[in-house]
Amino acid sequence: MQVDLLSPWWIRDVEIPTRLVLAPMAGVSVQAFRRQGRRFGAGLVCSEMVSCAGLQHGNERTLGYLRISSDERPLAVQVFGSEPEVMAEAARMVEDAGADLVDVNFGCPVRKVTKTGAGATLLEDPERACAIVSAVASAVSVPVTVKMRRGLANGSRSCLELGPRLVEAGAESLTLHPRSAKQMYTGEADHSLTAELVSRVDVPVIASGDVTSRARAQAILATTGAAAVMVGRAAQGNPWALREIVEGDAEQPAREEVVAELILFMRETVRELGERRATGFLKKFYGWYLGRGRFPRPFKQELVQLETLDEVEARLFAAAPGAAEVLASLEAEQPDGADDVVLDLPISIYGGG
Repeated sequence: MQVDLLSPWWIRDVEIPTRLVLAPMAGVSVQAFRRQGRRFGAGLVCSEMVSCAGLQHGNERTLGYLRISSDERPLAVQVFGSEPEVMAEAARMVEDAGADLVDVNFGCPVRKVTKTGAGATLLEDPERACAIVSAVASAVSVPVTVKMRRGLANGSRSCLELGPRLVEAGAESLTLHPRSAKQMYTGEADHSLTAELVSRVDVPVIASGDVTSRARAQAILATTGAAAVMVGRAAQGNPWALREIVEGDAEQPAREEVVAELILFMRETVRELGERRATGFLKKFYGWYLGRGRFPRPFKQELVQLETLDEVEARLFAAAPGAAEVLASLEAEQPDGADDVVLDLPISIYGGG
């Protein structure tokens, strides 16, 4: 059974044009990443996790500004924390900034988050988890969604008990990454749990984990009954994976297209983060874009060692001179950013779920 990934789906009054969601990933999901994801076929994109404690106290080191632009909507802004009242206030703030959905993180496995009682820890604290969702849902008029893992320990089925309770508390959609927090990203995602969760709730369920190709996405949708799939690591430096999943276009990009997309990503990230922060932030993306046999491995190391982004651009253009024309075409299609809403909020430095 094949499933059409181009068919739209809904969370209340938010229409999602394709059944593909681009995951929230800390240190990755900047606006440039989200906008690129929309261009390549993602129906919904998500922000990095935003610390509700940072919003409340304003004393976290500001790592950047969350921008919302018309060409990336619909957009879900993800918040994390452990106190219902603080989470509710954070949700109000991101709704005021223009978020189409407020996503609550109950999936982050990183110790810096879980030791505070947030993230995946809440899977084993159902009363607090439900109180958080109830408080957030009462605080905002936009739909509230929840992203979670299967549980803390390997073999846990906590998500199946908690999921229906979160829906009763006000969650209008659930995303399940069926690995345990202990697994992190090792092993395989057990989508038999996704199918069971679908059977237990009457809201859309998004299947996350190991969605790496169109065939895999269609198989997960067909066997679980999920409303959509979520793609994360497969899209890092590889937006063409999104196009292949949605449209079945498996043609590999030419070198010129790879370089043009990377340079556009670099320029957009500088606009968002500033050149000093962007210089370090972008280094991991060189390998993601230039790998997969697209360029010789030493080329990535050469770029990482360059001191300025101007030097990186010059070296990229030298390696693929035709990229300049492709880049000019891409930039001509970019909005000017005049409609961006800038939210002066500290973004979490911690990993996503």
